[in-house]
Amino acid sequence: MKRVCPLVAAVVALAFLAPAALADGDPASDFLLSQSSFLSPYDGKIPTAQQKRIEAMLQSAKAQGFPLKLAVIATRYDLGAVPILYKKPQTYAKFLAQEDYYFWKDELLVVMPNGYGLYKLRNLPPEDKAVLAKLPKFDNTNGPALADAAERAIVALAARRGLTLSTGSGSSGTSAWVERGEIAGGAIVICLLAAGGVFVWRRRDRVRAAR
Repeated sequence: MKRVCPLVAAVVALAFLAPAALADGDPASDFLLSQSSFLSPYDGKIPTAQQKRIEAMLQSAKAQGFPLKLAVIATRYDLGAVPILYKKPQTYAKFLAQEDYYFWKDELLVVMPNGYGLYKLRNLPPEDKAVLAKLPKFDNTNGPALADAAERAIVALAARRGLTLSTGSGSSGTSAWVERGEIAGGAIVICLLAAGGVFVWRRRDRVRAAR
């Protein structure tokens, strides 16, 4: 038991320390490995309700055959080791999509303070860029305002395909924390099972000794 629980504790610690390990060269590339969106989690201050709505929209689009990745970049800090790409949404969209190429190949929408970037390695419909070009212009670093711009773009891209998106249930972009919670829960179960095994073993020894 004394040997098992330290191992369990290590598993739990690693699960919750994972974000720090992932926050390397390009944070968005790490987030998008396991979820559909990166919503400026450091400085954007995007309300949870708005994050849930965006995630629900992305999940709805995916369920209808239009998988879309989204990165909302409010400040240079969101770019990690590549701040040189700040306010270069199209260049960054290409950079980010190519960085995660071996894990996903969906169309990628990037929203920065000065506009949109859109990229897909193969067969990006030119009509999609035309749709974005017709959307209202913006120039600010306000996270919720950038999230609003992202919502307009998602709706427009879906509408071009004849899709109506649901904004009901969805995660808040915290699926990584949910996964880590599941790991922690599993670790606790393991610890309890180990404790039960030790109890049964000791009871068996006491029964044998009594005989």
